[in-house]
Amino acid sequence: MANNRIGRINEEIQRELSALLRTVKDPRLHGGLLTITHVDTASDLRTAKVFISALDKSREREMMKGLKSAAGYLRRELGAALQLRYTPELVFIADDSIE
Repeated sequence: MANNRIGRINEEIQRELSALLRTVKDPRLHGGLLTITHVDTASDLRTAKVFISALDKSREREMMKGLKSAAGYLRRELGAALQLRYTPELVFIADDSIE
């Protein structure tokens, strides 16, 4: 039962973050295509690993720095959108599984 709930929360976080990425004003995130491939939330809802894939691999490191600097903004907006007791801390990880 708990795994099903975590799965739904993962999908909801992925959906909300993909919409919120368009609102980030960091210039490092503009001009490149970012995709959220997977979200893995801990069972206590304190942390969420967000796996990111960038189309332009040469700018991937720069985009990851931009995401880490925008993590506070994204967490605050995610907390306003989701009805959870705890808003998870977002940890962005570059996903190269598509390669």
